Amino acid sequence: MPTFDIVSKIDGQTLDNVINIAKKDILNRYDFNDSKSTIELDKKTNIVTVVTENDMRMKAIEDSIIGRMVKNQVDPKAMDFGKEIAASGNMIRKEIKIKQGLDQETAKKIVKKIKDSGAKVQASIMDDQVRVQGKKIDDLQGVIALCRKEDFGQPLQYINMRD
Repeated sequence: MPTFDIVSKIDGQTLDNVINIAKKDILNRYDFNDSKSTIELDKKTNIVTVVTENDMRMKAIEDSIIGRMVKNQVDPKAMDFGKEIAASGNMIRKEIKIKQGLDQETAKKIVKKIKDSGAKVQASIMDDQVRVQGKKIDDLQGVIALCRKEDFGQPLQYINMRD
């Protein structure tokens, strides 16, 4: 029986490259001259920590990271921008979480959308992914097209297509 999995993953090396290039862009900008801004990526927890002086610079750093993600074919929907927190002195800090895997709410939305479509497939939640199986590959490709049209708030990848 043909199957495939719906997942939400970001390559760690690509994310590291995006952050490093964004860091270089920020350091070379004239409006960041004499700035104490820092951008750090914690690879274990997939959290980007940004510390800077004011809101304008924070917005410029966010825009730089988003721009770099788009140029490297990484979907910016994978980022969850947190709230700005006052750090030491006049600095502000923001933690940007990188979403890995499908959370239960998103997985339930995907399964509900597939079942509501009336396609002759079965969708089931397995940990942080959704497995879809059906009798025909054409049905599975229809489900992929359906999921691509819908916005679930996370980038989706379709892997392990088996016949």
